[in-house]
Amino acid sequence: MAKKSRTKARDRVSEGEVGPREPCPCGSGRRYKACHGSSGGVFVARPFKGLAAERDLVALREFVPSATAPLEVGDRTVLLGSLLPMAAPAMVRDSGEIWLGLQVRHAFGDPSRDLGAVLEKALDTAEPGVVGLVDPPGPGARLQDLVTNEPTEVTVHESFEWWLDDDAEGDQATAGALEQANTAIAPTTRLVSVEAAYWVDAGSKEHLRWVLPQEEQVLLEAFARLHAAGEDSIIEDSKLVGMFRAHGLLTPVWDLPPGTGADALEAPAAAFHGRIDAALMVHDELTSEERAALSMLANHQVTLR
Repeated sequence: MAKKSRTKARDRVSEGEVGPREPCPCGSGRRYKACHGSSGGVFVARPFKGLAAERDLVALREFVPSATAPLEVGDRTVLLGSLLPMAAPAMVRDSGEIWLGLQVRHAFGDPSRDLGAVLEKALDTAEPGVVGLVDPPGPGARLQDLVTNEPTEVTVHESFEWWLDDDAEGDQATAGALEQANTAIAPTTRLVSVEAAYWVDAGSKEHLRWVLPQEEQVLLEAFARLHAAGEDSIIEDSKLVGMFRAHGLLTPVWDLPPGTGADALEAPAAAFHGRIDAALMVHDELTSEERAALSMLANHQVTLR
């Protein structure tokens, strides 16, 4: 008698779906069935799509150490923060203001739904304190459903001193967390000439990290055209070292000459914005040089540290 197939029915997938034994698209390194394919998990490739602040949300969640942005949620004041004291998901302050933290890894697959669940919980909480999730949030409102969808004003801070509002006076735990967080902060500045571009002083190097909104393949082809033409530098002696993928968007990263600073990038970044826009309008077949550049760019992924 022939042996029965050991492949379970639930392991069979339709075209375009992620197989249970394949790597989870979230980048955890685990198989999909042991990660977001497990019970209660769902992977959303571009969780902040549709929000006017999508690109800055990605930046604040992934690499901006200390920043805040106000959100309008009905008649309540909500302050979005890159990182909150003790990495809290959310905090209800004595004033009634809600702080919502971005750099929290709930690992439930849809950061927007996670943030929405935490925010809803905070909105329903009368007593001041920390608010978070223990179990998967399940179906419900996402961040897009709760906040006013308008561009938000991002303020990048040199330290985490903004943690010390009136609520934190004499709070030893917050003071201790503040001291530790400040020692690890990398000076960061958001450019004003273009959207979602951040200069970062990483100590031995300076970088420009720029979250861009276009679909990956379209953007890679535009960068390939610029690279082949020698027009992918931001300033003289800068170098495009690669890109990283986060929440469905690409973030190109340039190494900058030491001592560049943020101010020197404003005009060049605006000029580059014009070049990339022009390259995005070209739909001719790629040349051999451009195809080689495309292959190089597709394989140059940057790891954030």
